[in-house]
Amino acid sequence: MKEHNLIKQYSYKEIIVERRPVKDPKGNAIDGLFNVWVFLNNPAQLNSYTTEAVREVILAFREASNDRAAVSVIFSGMGDRAFCTGGNTKEYAEYYSGNPGEYKQYMRLFNDMVTTILTCDKPVINRVNGMRIGGGQEIGMACDFSIAADTARFGQAGPKHGSAPDGGSTDFLHLYVGIARAIESCTLCEHWSAYQAVRFGLINKIAPVLKAKNGSFIPSPFVKRTECDEWGNPCYGVFKKGPEFDEAKKIAADCTVDFALLDREVEQLASSLCMTMPDCLAKTLESLRKKKLEHWQQNCETNRSWLALNMMTEAKAGFRAFNEGGKAGREVDFIKLRRALAKATPWTDELVREIMPKGL
Repeated sequence: MKEHNLIKQYSYKEIIVERRPVKDPKGNAIDGLFNVWVFLNNPAQLNSYTTEAVREVILAFREASNDRAAVSVIFSGMGDRAFCTGGNTKEYAEYYSGNPGEYKQYMRLFNDMVTTILTCDKPVINRVNGMRIGGGQEIGMACDFSIAADTARFGQAGPKHGSAPDGGSTDFLHLYVGIARAIESCTLCEHWSAYQAVRFGLINKIAPVLKAKNGSFIPSPFVKRTECDEWGNPCYGVFKKGPEFDEAKKIAADCTVDFALLDREVEQLASSLCMTMPDCLAKTLESLRKKKLEHWQQNCETNRSWLALNMMTEAKAGFRAFNEGGKAGREVDFIKLRRALAKATPWTDELVREIMPKGL
């Protein structure tokens, strides 16, 4: 058989790639057929992807796409806190900030990562084991299916931290949730709970992952379960900091995290996909993906150029604030910034220092 992979026998360093047997509808492993599991492996930094990780994801998806015995690709993250929270802000702040030419090269890799997911010859399942924020939301939406832990959160972060969600959210999000919710999410950067995400149509299913001491699974305690707010809108949002959030943390601390039900849902979906004609399945996905690709391919290159230039201004400030802020806060002083710009203050290092979080 001919070899079609770009690199032979590559040793992955920042992601984990495993071939796991596909299970039949009764839960038995099928001999000779596999799902390719791709894990972002940076749990200490909430599985934010570095430049090297982006390169490896591209290679892993190309390899999985060519794997004759592969049925599906399952894309997830290591640990129990996050699938992915986007690009590595430490790398952004310390290397790419103020260096638009280098960031443009990086964004070439990022664009290729999204395109590689969108054009994979296998169905792609996003196993959302925790936060899916920023660029993590974008690569998650590039997948065909999303099944999430009910503790997961979804949202954007760009306008709060010096970027725009132009890595896919401004192209894809409205296709999932409609234009009104897409605009809210992309601009306000407020997170949705997994319960909201499945109700809005952003993801396919959720599964509980917190197991109490008696061995039973409990729903996420971080989610408001009032049926409606004062205006009659269904309310399943996440608690913000306060007494309710503190109480939820206590409940969660008494539980263990167990992904058994999440993995069962993922494997059942992969099993259902296995029980289809492979070429017909691939063609169906290609046709449906065109809705995403037509937006993505129109915008990704000009977005890349703008995002690179933005590294000289708002991104330079925003990523530094996020990377170094810590307890001082991870956002710039927006009011001070707007007042400075209203006086036509140029973007200088002095302006960046002036708008950093207090105490930085």
